[in-house]
Amino acid sequence: MDLFKKDKTSESLDAKTLRDKLLHFVKDQLQKVEGGEGSNIKGLHLFIFCSDADKYIYESAVYYDEQDRFKNEEVQRIADDFAIDLPENWAMEILFVETAPAEAVKVPGMDAALFIQTRKRTLIKSATAYIKILGGEAENEVYTIASTSGKITIGREKKVQMPDGFFRENTIAFPAQSTNESNRFISRQHAHIEWDNDSGSFLLFADEGGIPPRNKVKLRSVNGELDKLQTMEIGHLLKDGDQIILGDSAVLEFSYDQPTK
Repeated sequence: MDLFKKDKTSESLDAKTLRDKLLHFVKDQLQKVEGGEGSNIKGLHLFIFCSDADKYIYESAVYYDEQDRFKNEEVQRIADDFAIDLPENWAMEILFVETAPAEAVKVPGMDAALFIQTRKRTLIKSATAYIKILGGEAENEVYTIASTSGKITIGREKKVQMPDGFFRENTIAFPAQSTNESNRFISRQHAHIEWDNDSGSFLLFADEGGIPPRNKVKLRSVNGELDKLQTMEIGHLLKDGDQIILGDSAVLEFSYDQPTK
């Protein structure tokens, strides 16, 4: 009887180890899909191709006799903990197979593989968005931008001469003569926005005056994540509700919905 109890304890520990490894792998793969955003995920397909002798342990690891437990209690918890926004109707399928399909990604050190099914994304080739001034004083309170607008420059003053002698005309201009304290910390060439056909979205770039050690550009998403732009080379995808912070306190809000006054 004691020997039987010892064997069951060993099995339980082995099942938990397998479960933990599977969940760690699932988390890593989910984070790779769309940068950690799971809104386009339709379902997860877990293929297990273990030997008959190991099948019981794998079944215990994924709660195979309770079809939705692994999905709802384990994978969904991982998604919630790591802010992976899975849609409400996502599905999970666990299959014991002889071999996993080629599209599935092998779990290292395990007889399992994972395939994440996503909705095919149709890229938007044109769009209109709005920039609302929340902090600082610009020429307008709201700017309408479009995918056909070209380079949408942001900076202090409408028209400024640069060190190379050429002039830059800012689309979104913050007048230097304003008494608003936030305008003081905006560079003449602070940032710009461009439409990107490949991603079907607007991208924010820092310009020379908007990267350290000069006045900075920061981006805060609706979920509170803060991103500091450190280089002029990398564009940051703008999402609905993002706030762009220029310098210390000038704030612009990006939205696809026309702001209400």
